[in-house]
Amino acid sequence: QLTMSLNSSTLLNEEKSQGLKRASECLESLELQTPSSFQDNPLQQLRLASQEVLEKAKKSGRSKCPRCSSSRMFYCYTCFVPVETVPTKEIPTVKLPLKIDIIKHPNETDGKSTAVHAKLLAPDDVTIYKYPCIPEYKEKRHELALVFPGPDSVSVKDIAFHLQKYSKKGVCDKDDDCSREPLLKQAKIEPKEEEENLNECISNNKGEGTRLKKIIFIDSTWNQTNKIITDERLQGLLQIELKTRKTCFWRHQKGKPDTYLSTIEAIYYFLVDYHQEILQENYKGQYDNLLFFFSFMYTLIKNAKCCAGKE
Repeated sequence: QLTMSLNSSTLLNEEKSQGLKRASECLESLELQTPSSFQDNPLQQLRLASQEVLEKAKKSGRSKCPRCSSSRMFYCYTCFVPVETVPTKEIPTVKLPLKIDIIKHPNETDGKSTAVHAKLLAPDDVTIYKYPCIPEYKEKRHELALVFPGPDSVSVKDIAFHLQKYSKKGVCDKDDDCSREPLLKQAKIEPKEEEENLNECISNNKGEGTRLKKIIFIDSTWNQTNKIITDERLQGLLQIELKTRKTCFWRHQKGKPDTYLSTIEAIYYFLVDYHQEILQENYKGQYDNLLFFFSFMYTLIKNAKCCAGKE
């Protein structure tokens, strides 16, 4: 019995020792890894500013918001500012080619939303509204578009062509006494002519600094979007769909396709496509820093899952 007891004790000690060794090796490995070192990390090619400031903030723990004094990690999601341990001067600033409005559902949890990332990193070009307090867009719909998948949504490359229908000369509002046929029915357009018109429109847009001036995003769970998307103030806006991107969001909603992106992902991928398709310029990472916080959190969560043995 004594021998069995000693053997059991020895086995337990060996298992404990091996467990500690594995945990130690995992931690050592993770300390050497950066967001770009994961071979399967889809965000590894991003050209990001140094995230050392976030590393330091992570080690020091939660800090106070300089405005409301709430305890937060990295930034305050209600005041849209970095916490005291994350100096604003060490956070990159991104200049966008157009303005962005984000319409946030009132029931969307502030701490889970990635919309604040856009406001933190592109403060001059991003405005966040809490529904139902949103602007009236009707008068400017010829220079606006809404990113939302729907039966009438178009791809980014077709924005310039479709916005022609919303120009002040071509749009017939409900209040107007107008009996003319809709723009697309006025004349039969041959495919070749349609393509020429599209190319001319894109060329003109580039010369004018782009016809599209603002893009709108909805920040909510997919189950909550119906209330916002059916609001009369958003009716008649050109809708854009991002069909080829897959989400990396750690809070991806079950039962939804992986092409349903988080808000900051949708903003980032739209701008990349817009830069290439509409501005017709080579993309060299100009908007990568919009994922400055997102990519860091992605790696933190991936690391935590690794150490917990979930991956």
